[in-house]
Amino acid sequence: MPIISPSNTPSILNTTDLSPPQISQELRNQLPLPDNLPIVNCLARARIPTTQGPEIFLHLYQNNIDNKEHLAIVFGEDVRSKTLYKVRPNDTQQDRMTRGAYIGKLHPGRLLADKDEKLNLELKFNEEGDLIRESNTTYNGDPILVRIHSECYTGETAWSARCDCGEQFDEAGRLMGLQGHGCMVYLRQEGRGIGLGEKLKAYNLQDLGADTVQANLLLRHPADARDFSLATAILYDLGLEDIKLLTNNPDKIIAVEGKNRLVKVKERVPMIPLAWKSNNGGIKSKEIEGYLSTKIERMGHLLEKPIKIN
Repeated sequence: MPIISPSNTPSILNTTDLSPPQISQELRNQLPLPDNLPIVNCLARARIPTTQGPEIFLHLYQNNIDNKEHLAIVFGEDVRSKTLYKVRPNDTQQDRMTRGAYIGKLHPGRLLADKDEKLNLELKFNEEGDLIRESNTTYNGDPILVRIHSECYTGETAWSARCDCGEQFDEAGRLMGLQGHGCMVYLRQEGRGIGLGEKLKAYNLQDLGADTVQANLLLRHPADARDFSLATAILYDLGLEDIKLLTNNPDKIIAVEGKNRLVKVKERVPMIPLAWKSNNGGIKSKEIEGYLSTKIERMGHLLEKPIKIN
């Protein structure tokens, strides 16, 4: 990143176009995209009841390129990880239930992970131990709603009005809860990949007059240092190969699809700031206005700022 949009000029793409950007394979091959995806392994999955109502299934991933714990927040019990469900040497049914590789619902006294006798559902596996993805047990429907979300401690936890990350996280969850299926891939790459300490320094530079792009550059970081190949690998592991992506960033669409397009973005769903849709909600601050303006004007995000008439 950036891939299509230069770091300091507007995107060449039409901001009113809601369809995913289309580029040739020849151009895709020339972009700085990895030839191969990282290797990911889902270590555990657990049901999480939420304060908003819908249940989620939290998946914890390890990978071969960093030591961070990346996550997939999944709406829908039937979205299944290939690596989590694969039958392992000396695997017991208790082992499988403990790590979350089960079907249906857990309850006291349950003995089988691969079969829910109450719901009359059973998973099947091939000779290599791979899950057979049958439509009655594993999601195989329309392209699922997906959000690739990079960690933002300040926006999600510290109530920051400098960015809309927390708002986007909550709104993505609300939309997925309404649909009953969805996936938020939560990547541990704070501050567009520069880390929390450098992000706080960037905030001080912004208070001195820099915008979010200039602040990163002044700290000798790229405008955007994130890598989305891990997200692609996680989506592929979950069997989510055709998706609807919640984003305003055209570069993210190309990056998530990757060089070989193992995951395909069938539709782009815009993330419009809540304050732009209603006078009664959303984040209102001079910092957020500057942040969103920089995203549009300098990072090529596909948003049209509403005209204010006094």
